[in-house]
Amino acid sequence: MANQMKTVAQPASPEAAASLAGEVLSPVPPAELARLRALATQVRRDILMMLHRAGSGHTGGSLSVADILVALFCSKMRHRPQEPTWPERDRFILSKGHAAPAYYAVLARSGYFPLDQLMTLRQLGSCLQGHPDCTLTPGIDVSTGSLGQGLSVAGGLALGLRLDARPSRVYVVLGDGEMQEGQVWEAVMSAAHYKIDNLCAVVDRNELQIDGWVRDVMNVEPLDAKFAAFGWHTISVDGHDFGQLLPALDAAERVKGRPTVILARTVKGKGVSIFEGKAKYHGVAPNDEELAQALRELGEA
Repeated sequence: MANQMKTVAQPASPEAAASLAGEVLSPVPPAELARLRALATQVRRDILMMLHRAGSGHTGGSLSVADILVALFCSKMRHRPQEPTWPERDRFILSKGHAAPAYYAVLARSGYFPLDQLMTLRQLGSCLQGHPDCTLTPGIDVSTGSLGQGLSVAGGLALGLRLDARPSRVYVVLGDGEMQEGQVWEAVMSAAHYKIDNLCAVVDRNELQIDGWVRDVMNVEPLDAKFAAFGWHTISVDGHDFGQLLPALDAAERVKGRPTVILARTVKGKGVSIFEGKAKYHGVAPNDEELAQALRELGEA
């Protein structure tokens, strides 16, 4: 799926118009929006069935980031599932590595490995471990799991690609709780200093972490003002709206001379009422009853 789509959407709401003010916008075809929404729903079903089978893992943050990963891998990024190490590919880092089930589901749906392997999540000998491992899983560029490190690695990758004069871009997804890590802000400062404009960070801004609301544990807001103060181009979107995610990603690619961060407002546990907005499900897999209800709400395939 070496997708080189460059469409940019008209905002779906006045809020979107405000968040993308100053950007040149054009509509995303309705058929493309419908395709991505259907795929994201299937990815959510995959996530829940994987976690249920494993009996452990991270439900809330995997569901909140699903639309972001679908937008990247299934519409925006240049990559080749049958040639995972293609030199000209865009690179991706899931800094919030505990959301690996969403990453694996999107990779499988993109064709990196057979779908039936998803049901081996966290099993001994499986290529799908609890956190991404680039030595085991096709399509993974960087192993992650220890929070706070992904943006540093992404900046280094982007600088290397620039030195090699490659057209590739680097995308990194972080959690908003992860923004409490000091190393993140060192990387923010470094990326701006070196004008790394082939780097795009996306913050999964679901406002919850394992211990509760981010604002109560250690408030990180205002993220937009902080990134801007460091010299980044900032864009705020609804992280579940492909009509906003796609234009934001395209706008980021047009920015020259500085990196871009997309602050994606999301809902922890998105798509299933019993999981939405609850810190309890940060690292808890669904039981039999919860899985049944979740699949009913998502519409069993």
